[in-house]
Amino acid sequence: MRLTVNRTEYEVDVEPEMPLLWVLRDELGITGTKYGCGIAQCGACTVHMDGMAVRSCQIPAEAADGAEIVTIEGLGTPEALHAVQQAWIEHQVAQCGYCQSGQIMQAASLLDMNPDPSDEDIDRVMSGNLCRCGTYPRIRAAVKTAGAKMRGA
Repeated sequence: MRLTVNRTEYEVDVEPEMPLLWVLRDELGITGTKYGCGIAQCGACTVHMDGMAVRSCQIPAEAADGAEIVTIEGLGTPEALHAVQQAWIEHQVAQCGYCQSGQIMQAASLLDMNPDPSDEDIDRVMSGNLCRCGTYPRIRAAVKTAGAKMRGA
């Protein structure tokens, strides 16, 4: 199978039903995407596939064949952070940090679709990404700040 991950093409020889999460982590060594629950309920494994936020623990490798995958490692760089990553730092969102890559990927997807989300929009879209530390008010504030940056406001 061929996967393009963070603008790099890879050929992988894995079982078709192997979850994308494990292809990324175990086969490609791209470990920013985290395993949380394995049943698509927590959002820790969120990546972008062809521009859409997906739970990589539930995407079989064969469904990702030929797809464009972006993980947290490909969203921005240390020299040029994505607006969501910068807002996360500004609002000091992360506590333990475990859920953050999935949270950031979900927020970036939300802002790609709706750069000026309401509180209700943010709560609805981000509610599937769980944070055991309870940083939800900071997450909402960071999403608003990132949206404003992306709009040039």
